[in-house]
Amino acid sequence: MSDKELKVLIDERTLSQRIKELALGINAYYGTKNELTVVCVLKGAVMFFCELAKHLKMPVRMEFVSLSSYGDAQKSSGKVSALNLSLPPLEGKNVLVVEDIMDTGLTLNFLLDFIRSKCKAKNVKLAVMFDKKCARKYPLVPDFYAFDVDDKFIVGFGLDYLEFNRNLPYIGYYE
Repeated sequence: MSDKELKVLIDERTLSQRIKELALGINAYYGTKNELTVVCVLKGAVMFFCELAKHLKMPVRMEFVSLSSYGDAQKSSGKVSALNLSLPPLEGKNVLVVEDIMDTGLTLNFLLDFIRSKCKAKNVKLAVMFDKKCARKYPLVPDFYAFDVDDKFIVGFGLDYLEFNRNLPYIGYYE
């Protein structure tokens, strides 16, 4: 993994509280009666997705896709690999895409375009745990986000380094 020391950036309690607050905003936007299809981008967003979904008050359908633009690197490769884009019919549906971190915007730009154009969803919004604005290369802004993050490479709560550290209940970084 790394010879560097892993430091805590955001503790478990702060994560949990902020995700609850984010869910309140999503509930206010969609209301409690409108159905919502929530699409989790695997693997990194799974813990955020599960924690967020517990606090959503409307009827929720959960779906999963698998995309990658990182491989084994700490920076985007610049190419999106669609590992699994199997989704049910979404025509006329409200869709919330849930992702762990938005950095360059490459992966999310690809996915949102796919859901809007190919799946014909009525309303597509984006919720990310971390918005890394300093790395943005696409003019894309999340509709909902929990935290801003600078140029640190972070791990934990679903985020990984070489597939390790996803299980940490907090967000850490190597120093």
